[in-house]
Amino acid sequence: MFIPDHKPLSEAGDSCFIAVSQGQILAPDQSSWAPLEESTWRFSNPQLQAPQYCIGRYRGADCFVVLIDDRPDVYGHHWIDLRRLMALLDEAHYQMAARALQVIQWKLDHRFCGRCGAKTVSHRREMASHCDACDLFFYPRLSPCVIVLITRGDHCLLARNANFAGPFFSALAGFIEAGETIEGALQREVMEEVGIEVGQLKYFGSQSWPFPSQLMIGFHAAYAGGDIEVDGEEIVEADWFRYDELPQVPPETSLAGQLIRHFVAQHNNIG
Repeated sequence: MFIPDHKPLSEAGDSCFIAVSQGQILAPDQSSWAPLEESTWRFSNPQLQAPQYCIGRYRGADCFVVLIDDRPDVYGHHWIDLRRLMALLDEAHYQMAARALQVIQWKLDHRFCGRCGAKTVSHRREMASHCDACDLFFYPRLSPCVIVLITRGDHCLLARNANFAGPFFSALAGFIEAGETIEGALQREVMEEVGIEVGQLKYFGSQSWPFPSQLMIGFHAAYAGGDIEVDGEEIVEADWFRYDELPQVPPETSLAGQLIRHFVAQHNNIG
């Protein structure tokens, strides 16, 4: 079990460590992943001593993320993107890895004050970087996004983003803008990207998405009207797909994959 926190506990047992370098995580050369235990870390990786930040507790031990600058070679391990690592992670380990990447990104982005340019320091009591010169605080940033699977009977609408490699389709997603409600952002994004209207929104779940600092908020939505007309910039292809005739879609470890599989399971149960 992982409990997020930013204050290490002196009474905790051995610490564990997650190494991050240039946006990648250190993983063992095998089909599993977990934070390195303190004994393994100290004995096997003396070259990896670097700035450490507490991100919580894992199985009663303080868990630290460690920022490595030059991504060194480590025997028995390799550096890997979280997107590729996701298939090996359960919910707790994904939460740890996502939090580790987001904390590091926040630390890198706020080494200096955005108001006066002075160097920031870690706050003693809060998870914040503080500018002593002008008393400005910087907290870890989250950018909320909506992601929605639109359904029409036994079909769902899937789209191919211009940045997707190959014939890969997913649910529609977009950022919530300043002053918007979640529902308003969802309706706007759908209209902008594929030109249709939606109704009967049903909240599904959320997921931390550290690429670099999003919080994905997932919905199912019923088709309400209009014809598909892609924007041609962000979305280059979209269509209705029957639940048992889907194209290549995201893995179940992603919120998009969970939305799609939930829709499929509902219709398999009906059938």
